[in-house]
Amino acid sequence: MSAPDPGVRTQPCEACPYRKDVPSGVWMAEEYLKLPPYDAPTGEQPPVPFMCHATPDFYCHGWAVTGMSRGHAYELLAIRLLELFGRRPIAIPERRVPLFKSGLEAARHGLRAINRPGKRAKATQARLKARYGRLREP
Repeated sequence: MSAPDPGVRTQPCEACPYRKDVPSGVWMAEEYLKLPPYDAPTGEQPPVPFMCHATPDFYCHGWAVTGMSRGHAYELLAIRLLELFGRRPIAIPERRVPLFKSGLEAARHGLRAINRPGKRAKATQARLKARYGRLREP
């Protein structure tokens, strides 16, 4: 028996790395570096879905919507594999906020201030840590 399919968030989280209105440097560099591989041709992409940073029980809204905007949801290898192995069809919500056009664009933006996050980035980090205990430092 397989685990239930969490589905895609209906809207991006407040700090989604694909959002254009999120300040640079909110997440660790490793998190931004995960994004560009999903821009590769379908067969060369990571086979696992990109989960939401804030609510990891859901697929990332920004990832799914950006992947879909390249043509359709089946541009994302992870979605093809999920459905191939018996998951229900993955519903991709509509774009509700401005998102970067690719994982590479999102990563470049996020990494720009990685070594010196600004006040907005630090405030976003503090809100996330207060709201999600798993993001607090051990």
